[in-house]
Amino acid sequence: MSNSALSGIRVVDFSRVLAGPYCTMLLADFGAEVIKIESLDGDETRQWGPPWLDGESAYYLSVNRNKRSITLDLKHPKGQAVARRLSEKADVLVENFKVGGMAKFGLDYESLSKVNPGLIYCSITGYGQTGPCQSLAGYDFIIQAEGGLMSINGPVDGRPYKVGVAIVDITAGMYASHAILAALHHREKMGEGQFIDVALFDSQLGWLANVGQNYLVSEKDPQRYGNAHANIVPYEVFQTSDGYLALGVGNDRQYQNLCDAANRPDLWADERFQTNPGRVTHRRELIPLLQKIFLTRATSEWISSLSKLGIPIGPINDIPSALSHPQAAARQMVQEVKRADGHPVKMVGPVAKLSRTPAGICTPPPKLGEQTREILEQELNLSSIEIDNLQKENVIALPE
Repeated sequence: MSNSALSGIRVVDFSRVLAGPYCTMLLADFGAEVIKIESLDGDETRQWGPPWLDGESAYYLSVNRNKRSITLDLKHPKGQAVARRLSEKADVLVENFKVGGMAKFGLDYESLSKVNPGLIYCSITGYGQTGPCQSLAGYDFIIQAEGGLMSINGPVDGRPYKVGVAIVDITAGMYASHAILAALHHREKMGEGQFIDVALFDSQLGWLANVGQNYLVSEKDPQRYGNAHANIVPYEVFQTSDGYLALGVGNDRQYQNLCDAANRPDLWADERFQTNPGRVTHRRELIPLLQKIFLTRATSEWISSLSKLGIPIGPINDIPSALSHPQAAARQMVQEVKRADGHPVKMVGPVAKLSRTPAGICTPPPKLGEQTREILEQELNLSSIEIDNLQKENVIALPE
């Protein structure tokens, strides 16, 4: 994609599973050339199924488009040598080994920056390069728990719940990608690369946002509100006569319009409920009253009447409904790309829309080691004999 925002940027991706691959996929969507370096057994997520597509898991497919795959045994000196040569030519390196893991292969930032001073080296770990937990492995579920998220997620009177998506991994990948872009901008101005330290634990704390700030201001432990909001009322799920809906009243005018539409002017006249702070303070009195009202009509009726008044409201869709939503189609949020054998792969499309250098899905997620020979020939000028010898020595694994 020569007209892409990151055209000409070369990324060597030593990461696997989710946070690192998500980061590099975001870069690849904007045209960066990403070389995915995998062990001979491949990224673990290739086997995280079902469901499967042509023998590969949907999990793996979700974060590895627009990349090329090469297999390397990094424990073998010749595999390390190949990895170093690729890294010396790279603009960006992304890895998510435990702290010190890349140093065992001679692929740490200190070693590589001596021969490639412009290299932007991003390490994604569970707890970062410093601190008492630096040596621990990072797992999304554990950090959702340890980082406070599960304490505010779930029913008010029930057990804590994790988020249904590995949200810590995803947000760590996002933080990593925008840090890489910032580092690329700095290199453009100053001509120097740098080391980027991204921790899943830090990412979790970073996006606590208003909930974290609520505690820092009040020193009161934030509580679980189920589907409700800590600072806005009414802002939650309500049951209707035939299902459920999500209502988000963000200001007093919207609340007054809600009372009018419900034919309950008394709920606006009540001084306890006329301001958002009042509604937050008296949520236990107000919410049951609203719940009785919503039970009197169907979901579609409420959505039709309240949306016309500018009140944020919507149905609670399942995943098939969300991905087939007319807005999803209009925004090209489900796209299709064909594999080498002609089989199509449907994927969730890029989010950000750039007017001049749009992101795109150009190639499907690669098969394990699919471009190994191509990369060794084109990037390192290795001959067919040299490549075959690497295969015989089990440094690489060529696809059949």
